[in-house]
Parts: sequence; C-alpha cells; structure tokens
Amino acid sequence: MTKIYTRVGDHGLTKQVSGKMVAKTDAQIVTLGEVDELQSYLGVVMTSFGETHADLVAELADVQRKLYVLEADISVKRHQDMTPEDTTWLEGRVDDFTAHTPDLKEFILPGGSPAGAHLHYARTVARRAERSAVALNAAQPLDPAILTYLNRLSDYLFAMARYVNHLDGYVEVPSNREKAARAAKRQS
Repeated sequence: MTKIYTRVGDHGLTKQVSGKMVAKTDAQIVTLGEVDELQSYLGVVMTSFGETHADLVAELADVQRKLYVLEADISVKRHQDMTPEDTTWLEGRVDDFTAHTPDLKEFILPGGSPAGAHLHYARTVARRAERSAVALNAAQPLDPAILTYLNRLSDYLFAMARYVNHLDGYVEVPSNREKAARAAKRQS
C-alpha cells in the first residue's frame, strides 16, 4: 500500500519540485495552493450543472487540466507550456457567452441558480489565485502567459455564470438597491 502522507510538512515546511525545503507560506507554495483550490472548486461547479449544462462539464475539465499545466510552469524550471493562445481561447468563449446573454449595464449581485452561483464564487477564487501569482511574480518572474491566463480566467467564469443563469431563467439583480426595486416592479 502506498502511503499518501510523508510527515515532511509536519513542522511548517514543504518540499518544492526542485527538492528545496521552504515554508508553507512561501509565495510559490501559496500560489500553487490557490490554483489547486480553484481546480477543486471547478469540480464542485461541475457537480451543480446536472443535465442542463452537461456540455460545459468537459469544457471546465479542460480548464482544470490547463491549470495543472500552469502549476507545472510555476513549479518546474524551464517548463513553459502556457501560451498566449490559451488566453485567446478564453477570450473567444467569453465573447460566445456574452453574445447569448442580456447586455450588462451595471454591476450585478453574484448569485442565481446553483450552477451560476458556484461559477460566481469560482470567479473570486480565480481572482485570489491571480493576486497570489502577481505577488509571486515579484520574487520569481513568471511567464506573462501565466498572468494573462489567470486574469482572463476570472472573466471567463463571470461570463459563464451569466450565461448559465440566463439559460436557467434567472434574472440578474442590480447591485444598486433602488435600481433593483425598479426592476422587480417592472417584472411583476
């Protein structure tokens, strides 16, 4: 039986791919952890899709796979598989989702259907991972493809949340209370 615990990290240190021992609060370890959290949360998102959005499950699984590549690019010297085309693909999907949703004229409250609400939360996890990568970049310069991908990924998740909510019949709620009240009156 293979054991999954090593006891290496019992005192607040962990081993990088290079073999170097660093604190678990090291900028690289924090960034990798936040990207891992995002990958895991995308798994939660996919469980909320059900049959209605089954076509998006494979797409998000591909995003999870791309995040593994991104983690390798951060961890392993001379490993650089992220490309500007990865970001271009996200931008194309943002445009596709946006073309099928009502125009956005103001800030909205995150939420909606279970799938839409999970996607909104995933967007915030992506932003946190991006902030960590930006902080890491100050100490360990990263390829720009990593930073642009993480930046666009949150836009992609936001656009997908709006798209899924629209398909689910959810009417977005303006963040401004007075505008929300007027919109509710118009709908009733």
